[in-house]
Amino acid sequence: MKLSTYSYFFLRLPIALSMLGHGLVRLPKLSVFANGLAAKMSASWIPHELILGFNYLVPFVEFITGLLLLLGLFTRPALYAMLTLMAIFIFGNTTIENFDGLTPLLIHAGYMAMLVILADQNPAPSTRAAS
Repeated sequence: MKLSTYSYFFLRLPIALSMLGHGLVRLPKLSVFANGLAAKMSASWIPHELILGFNYLVPFVEFITGLLLLLGLFTRPALYAMLTLMAIFIFGNTTIENFDGLTPLLIHAGYMAMLVILADQNPAPSTRAAS
């Protein structure tokens, strides 16, 4: 079964806008976001400096991957980057025993994984790059 370019676009659209929106609202208040999330992670055994540095990167990764997915550019690498981000978030949540926070992350990751699988059915060249 082949997906049309339009079908795959509309399947990408919700998660692309979610990631793009997350990045857009966090970039103007980057320091507030990074320090706020670091404070939430204070119970973790992960070093504070590592958490804080990572938190400064998150909005850029969200914005860039969301934009790439929206535009249909480097779709597969963008999805892999998003899945990696979700995995890191999941791991971070487990280190502070925030198990209730895992469900939305797993839903996002599942949606992204579905898009990776469907990328092989998409006629757009940006998704047919080497795996």
